[in-house]
Amino acid sequence: MHRRDVSTRRRFLRLAGSTAAIGAFPMLISVREVEATPEMMTTAIRALTGGATVQTGRVKLDIPPLVENGNSVPMTVTVTSPMTSTDYVKSIHVFNEKNPQPNLGNFYLRPSAGRAQVATRVRLADSQKIIAIAKLSDGSLWSVTAEVVVTLAACTEEVI
Repeated sequence: MHRRDVSTRRRFLRLAGSTAAIGAFPMLISVREVEATPEMMTTAIRALTGGATVQTGRVKLDIPPLVENGNSVPMTVTVTSPMTSTDYVKSIHVFNEKNPQPNLGNFYLRPSAGRAQVATRVRLADSQKIIAIAKLSDGSLWSVTAEVVVTLAACTEEVI
């Protein structure tokens, strides 16, 4: 047996022993309460827009106004656009005011997408306002807002 093999084996045994010792102590995991606020959402939107004017219209947000469970809420954002090489939607950003993070998602498109539409499922921590903002190739910003009432919140479960 080589000296190098013994050294490697000892290191392994020390690491395994340390891991076992740490695992012997019971651990309590507590998930923090939802910390996002409407002000955090406003700050995130300002960071995206750079203070530019956001117009209402051209964006459609399909999300149920009332959901029983916030763990998996279907959402579709559609933007009216010809999606040509000179006139297309560059990105779609979705914000919320009460989840742990104020940004639900960022979606980047190209004219070859053919249609300015994204569909996904999101988690909602509580009843809240959802804002979708589309950034177009001409630099204009368009938005829509929806209110969603959640009867069983997500993102705030506690494990002990």
